Amino acid sequence: MKLSPTTPIRYVPRVGPVMAKHLGKLGIQAVWDLLFYVPFRYDDFSRTSPIDRVKPGETVTIKGEIKAMRTYRTKSGKSAQEASVADETGTIKATWFNQPFLLRILRVGDVVHMSGTIGWFGHSLVLASPQYEVAHGDGVENSLHTGRLVPIFPETAGITSKWLRARIHALIGEVLPEINDYLPLKIRTAQSLMDLPGSLQGVHFPQTTREAEKSRHRLAFDELLFLIARAKKSRLAWEKTKRAHGIILSQSDFRAFIRSLPFDLTTDQVRAIDEIMDDLRRLFPMNRLLVGDVGSGKTVVSALGMFAAYKNGLQSVLMAPTQILVQQHYETLSSLLSPLGMRIQLVMGGKKSSADTGDADILVGTHALLSERIKLDRLGLVVIDEQHRFGVKQRSVLADKGRGDSSPHILTMTATPIPRTMARTILAHLDLSVLETMPTGRRIVKTWVVPNEKRSNAYAWIQKHLDALRGQVFVICPLIDESETLTSIKAVKSEFQRLKNVFSRSSVDLLHGRMSQKEKMGVLSRFRQGETAILVTTPVVEVGIDIPNATIMLIEAADRFGLGQLHQLRGRVGRGALQSYCLLFSEHPSNETHKRLKALETIHSGPRLAELDLAIRGAGELFGTKQHGIPQLRIASLADTTTIAQAQQVLAELMNIDPTLSTLPS
Repeated sequence: MKLSPTTPIRYVPRVGPVMAKHLGKLGIQAVWDLLFYVPFRYDDFSRTSPIDRVKPGETVTIKGEIKAMRTYRTKSGKSAQEASVADETGTIKATWFNQPFLLRILRVGDVVHMSGTIGWFGHSLVLASPQYEVAHGDGVENSLHTGRLVPIFPETAGITSKWLRARIHALIGEVLPEINDYLPLKIRTAQSLMDLPGSLQGVHFPQTTREAEKSRHRLAFDELLFLIARAKKSRLAWEKTKRAHGIILSQSDFRAFIRSLPFDLTTDQVRAIDEIMDDLRRLFPMNRLLVGDVGSGKTVVSALGMFAAYKNGLQSVLMAPTQILVQQHYETLSSLLSPLGMRIQLVMGGKKSSADTGDADILVGTHALLSERIKLDRLGLVVIDEQHRFGVKQRSVLADKGRGDSSPHILTMTATPIPRTMARTILAHLDLSVLETMPTGRRIVKTWVVPNEKRSNAYAWIQKHLDALRGQVFVICPLIDESETLTSIKAVKSEFQRLKNVFSRSSVDLLHGRMSQKEKMGVLSRFRQGETAILVTTPVVEVGIDIPNATIMLIEAADRFGLGQLHQLRGRVGRGALQSYCLLFSEHPSNETHKRLKALETIHSGPRLAELDLAIRGAGELFGTKQHGIPQLRIASLADTTTIAQAQQVLAELMNIDPTLSTLPS
């Protein structure tokens, strides 16, 4: 069978169904996937040496004849294997442990290459657990596992780097001639990019580290280019195939909305509103992401879009992931829009909600909005808050609620800071509005990483603060119950009991995700009314809880959270006139962890923290799993701004040649 890049991996010689299943765990389904499964490092076995020249501590390759092979037991009872290898200059022993099969593979008289580190065994020099390979020809030019830069791959059960090297080497010889480079020579030359076949050869079996670096750069470039191109194609298809009601708001209605607000809009809010109103006028649906820190005023921006839809005889829907957040949105929208004559209806699981929603101008709800019972004949605008918490399918089900040929306009919102590189790649199919300016009167939350030995001092300071100012405190714990394995991580239930004794003069309450909705609402109501001074909770407060009197955020096991999530949590305080504080505790922080947390003391910009988070933790950790549309990059990094800019420039050149990108591999 002739192999091609698209051949299923199970048909590759010496793979078969069992190994194909193992490879599937690594995301390898076809020949193309295996060719793009690149090493994460190289062992440098390129230095060859006569046996009499080797020195302790050196990593070398020797070539010699096996003079003897034996297996024996060490004093500790381990099985050990030993080979005596000789060249014209001398003899050296190679040793392995628990590999009795070697006596069937390596035989006396075989000429072999062996690569490894020279060490002492008693008074003799030895090669400890070397890589080995039967020699073919005089030199090491044809070696795969010794005598060169040897690629080391991410492995899984049943799949070793040695096995992968052999399979990839065979594929390169057969399939590489079938691969044509989609990039014109002129572009490759201008961008100093290797050709694609050469980069696949060079990344797996480089002659030099420079060749490995250049090969890897070309493949990382391709991965980013394809990522951006998919987003561009998605955007082109969206604009070409979908139709929407054009929504126009008169100047008099616009001024009436602005006059009704009890506060002034920030410059970022004004800009975002202008961008959204421009989108709504078009005859294909808006697809915009509104990004802003907690408290930056995203809801009021979306409210104007809903008001515009209402003035055009259309309904709007706002979906949020939690009942707490939905309740917050419902109260905010009711206060903003009910005075303007709009009818807002709440739709949540566990509540009796009428299937007849035709009279409502806005529906605000959880995933209960996805129910088939909810009918929307006049749907014009869909707003989804914390959109990454919903699956792609859930988001599309809501967008399909409208009737007829028209699709609703889509506005998604998130308080999770978006790194600019993600906006330029993964999210390039969306238009982006960012709210960085906070409303007037909001102070920067002073943030401190508190050493564990100063915990008692911190508690005393908090109690003094409560006594003097009658503020309120959030205490965040990552777990609900104590863990047998994560013994150093504080759990919310046990911490609640402990803090009741620590802060005996203050009222302490508990909130977590396993409580019933009625219990949660009762806890929040008491906290909002000021009956509770300290709320011990899981990160359920990350979104949707607005307590202006809360001035202290204490986060336990802060190292368990990303910078973006910590930034969101501290955004729950500082919403009133008083100075607010965020205290970060970590039981056993490493130097790297301490440095990462200290960044929060000086950086108060969500996007800047997101860039740091991305570089440290990766895109998947920022937003969650692949079901939320975050791809797993194998080679490239979304923190690589230089290569992203290069990919964007090349894509623009390719679109000048082929506007639909039809010739670009998918």
